[in-house]
Amino acid sequence: MAAPLDRYLEHSDTLAALHVHAARLARIDALFRRSLPPHLAGACAVANLRAGSLVVHAESGAAAAKLRQAVPSLLEGLAIAGVVVERITVKVRPPRRSAPRPPVTRRSVPPSAHRAIDTLADSLPADSPLCVALRRLITRSA
Repeated sequence: MAAPLDRYLEHSDTLAALHVHAARLARIDALFRRSLPPHLAGACAVANLRAGSLVVHAESGAAAAKLRQAVPSLLEGLAIAGVVVERITVKVRPPRRSAPRPPVTRRSVPPSAHRAIDTLADSLPADSPLCVALRRLITRSA
């Protein structure tokens, strides 16, 4: 599938320019991430390069603050690698993907404890918050 898509991109001037820009951004992103500590490299990404201004998205305010502190050394590192950038703009953009929820762990109450909780709930007033909570525990652990 890649070969026909590449041929289509080469024949359309607009798409060819977009393809070249995307490839350049990918190369700059790789250089940019290599010049950062691993914990920070995973929390940011190069978003765009326009008129000498590199736009970088950070996943959190803390990552953005660290990136802003590192801008002078990042500019120098990119210049050494042959990428001329006048300034780096850091924007906070939380990741689009949401972390998967951990699986729900069903806990069971042993039968002896179940009977003891039931006996305790019977000894309490029916409208007692503790009685209600104990009844809910018994119901959910059944």
